[in-house]
Amino acid sequence: MSTANLTRAETAERSRAIEVLGYRVELDVLGAVDPEVGTFATTTTVEFTANTSTTWLDFLGAGVESVTVNGASMPVDYDGARIALTGLRESNVVTVAARGEYSRSGEGLHRFLDPADDRTYLYTQYEPADARRVFACFEQPDLKAPFTFVVTAPQEWEVISNQQVAERGDTAGGQVVTFEPTLPISTYITAIVAGPYHRVDSEWSGGDLTIPLGVLCRASLAQYLDADTIFEITRQGLGFFAEGFDYPYPFGKYDQVFVPEYNLGAMENPGCVTFTEAYVFRGAATESQYEGRANTILHEMAHMWFGDLVTMVWWDDLWLKESFADYMGALANAEATRWTDAWVAFANRRKAWAYLQDQLPTTHPIVADIVDLEAAKLNFDGITYAKGASVLKQLVAYAGREAFFEGARRYFRAHAFGNTTLTDLLTELSATSGRDLTSWARAWLQTTGVSALSLERDADGRAAIVQTDPRPHRLGVGRYDFDPAGDLVCVQRIEVDLADARTPIDVDEAPLVVLNDADLTYAKVRLDERSLSTVEQSLDRVRDPLTRGLIWSSLWNTTRDSELGAQRYLSMAQRFSAAEPHLTLLTSVLANAPYAIEHYLPETARGAARREWLDHAWGALWDAPPASGSQLAWARAVAAAAEVDDSRADDIRSMLDTDGKAPAGLSLDPDLRWALRGALAATGHADMADLDGELRRDDTGSGRTAYLRATYSRPDPDVKAKAWDAIFHDRTLSNDHLGAIIAGFRSGARHDLVAGYAADYFATIRSVWETRSIEIARRIVVGLFPADTSLDAADGWRDANADAPAALNRLVLEQRDHLARDLRAQAFNSRPDVTG
Repeated sequence: MSTANLTRAETAERSRAIEVLGYRVELDVLGAVDPEVGTFATTTTVEFTANTSTTWLDFLGAGVESVTVNGASMPVDYDGARIALTGLRESNVVTVAARGEYSRSGEGLHRFLDPADDRTYLYTQYEPADARRVFACFEQPDLKAPFTFVVTAPQEWEVISNQQVAERGDTAGGQVVTFEPTLPISTYITAIVAGPYHRVDSEWSGGDLTIPLGVLCRASLAQYLDADTIFEITRQGLGFFAEGFDYPYPFGKYDQVFVPEYNLGAMENPGCVTFTEAYVFRGAATESQYEGRANTILHEMAHMWFGDLVTMVWWDDLWLKESFADYMGALANAEATRWTDAWVAFANRRKAWAYLQDQLPTTHPIVADIVDLEAAKLNFDGITYAKGASVLKQLVAYAGREAFFEGARRYFRAHAFGNTTLTDLLTELSATSGRDLTSWARAWLQTTGVSALSLERDADGRAAIVQTDPRPHRLGVGRYDFDPAGDLVCVQRIEVDLADARTPIDVDEAPLVVLNDADLTYAKVRLDERSLSTVEQSLDRVRDPLTRGLIWSSLWNTTRDSELGAQRYLSMAQRFSAAEPHLTLLTSVLANAPYAIEHYLPETARGAARREWLDHAWGALWDAPPASGSQLAWARAVAAAAEVDDSRADDIRSMLDTDGKAPAGLSLDPDLRWALRGALAATGHADMADLDGELRRDDTGSGRTAYLRATYSRPDPDVKAKAWDAIFHDRTLSNDHLGAIIAGFRSGARHDLVAGYAADYFATIRSVWETRSIEIARRIVVGLFPADTSLDAADGWRDANADAPAALNRLVLEQRDHLARDLRAQAFNSRPDVTG
């Protein structure tokens, strides 16, 4: 095993051997503005106690220049990942001078050159273990310490970190910024952001506490930054959490920075939260997008307590921060902001992610068995986030809200600035709820899989709820009937405790019965035949958006599981989508319908279904209210559908090239133009002259990424060959540019152009995993998995590579399972009794 892949066992041993007292980290990024300069100077001075004479520091960089231990210069013993330390005493001061490498993968210290104005931007991203790409450290979450950062940077740059600036001085050609020491935190949440960022300042006050607030983005995006909206959500969240947790925000200031080419949605670095700049909307955005951004802001804010103040010992208990942040983000969004129906998005969007992940052969308990860092990297998934949050919502229903919050308060007070495991949290929650949560934890946190709930009646009409994979649930059962206006409304809600495979329930007949009404538990719901018939005719008459969301979710899960015909799902999607007023629900349907066409219909049925869906989207676009969120959603749906069907190519070209040919009120902003132009490229209706012209209109970072995707979308074998070569051999590509080329290679309906690369894929991925960073390797392995291959090809690779790294094997197995599901669905949807 590579020494870069730290294991749980060895980090636990190191934790028993040392205690870190503090770091001073000095970085010199003056040379960052020169693209020919690939490295930066990094010096770490770390103080720690030890009960061993030897240990190691972690570092991934260009080289180590010197190591000093307690004032004595030591020979450099560095294997590319670990710096050996010897001659240690009870109390130690170690200084390491090294050269770090600027990143293009989003891991470590990422460097971005903005094509809009030729300015250079830097930011760090470390989770789970990439701080060692920037400075030598003990890279594990349980060795917390205060950090003092000193950064030498160009004079005109903004330089920010986790803490306030303590001192700013001049040096030859630049500035030296020294920050106040942080409170004790883990390495992976330290942060440096530097560059000519545009900054807006504000503050939040609560009680005796005043917190400075900052929002930053690249200068070329400043015109699009709606800082006031972001500040409003930030203030609402800080007030909600400070009151709910009865623990004041502890980290002194709260900067939020939107950064380019980000691998994540956001990262909870205390005092310096980083976000993908996709949240800086360059054009029109739907209400669903604004709600989603607010949820992310609040998710990261919840981490200031769950994750930053109290941190898991090791990545097994990643859920202790991510599940709680996901739940708390949705709760705060629903109760502290204008998005009072945020649970609708949670039920329909976040849970869909969890249901998908939990049905893979690689599913794992919420409290997972994470043996090393490679496993940890892949554990940031739908189980840890969305299933964990769903289970916490069930826990609140089971234990009571006040008991839940009081348990959290006791947890923070008992473990502030420390590290915890599952037992520590359960101890506090059990005490406040008066319930022994051991059996609850065993049923929900330490098992895998998702129950499916259905309502069945016997010959005498007696009803029972049947669940597969039985677990304890507390849920609602809603009876819906038509009111005088013809709307389907809840006329009775029954609270039910389930534990067994079959639970009798006294529920009268009704046109629609919804299990898990109000979405209190985590389970897939099946509609009984009468309810399905009602939905098929009257889904648009269900007025409650959460109930509609549960129904849409049920329909989709049943389609994925080959229990509902894909054509039947598509019929309902076309019948009711144009009238769906909730943008999050609409967006989900607009993603699921084309997915069903491409993955679940037999190939012989796809052509007609593609055209029918594109015609439906086109009509809905022109019928949508001008300048509305639904109009924008339908425009994006048209672009997606037009990638695989060219029947509207002339109409789309006319929209792009002729003033007045677009629907009234539709803003053809750069992102939408690229989506439509890229669709033309994928069907052979846009050439390089068209794409070059589009790039001249939008020669920005986003524009260049979209240009690459469109360029490699063209249905030409030579184009696909060039894309393949670039993916595997061009090491200068950034993470975003690599992703764009992969997406271009796979886009369109001409699967025959890429099917021939399957053998090369399986022959190459192991060397990719061994020679590329995990982020880049993951993009290649997942993004290029040959969807038109046979299961035998994937199985053959796994048989021949039984000794491959577990993380790589997991990715291949997951993609193989997606393919197997597609094939099962295609066979199901080929049956006469399903298609007829």
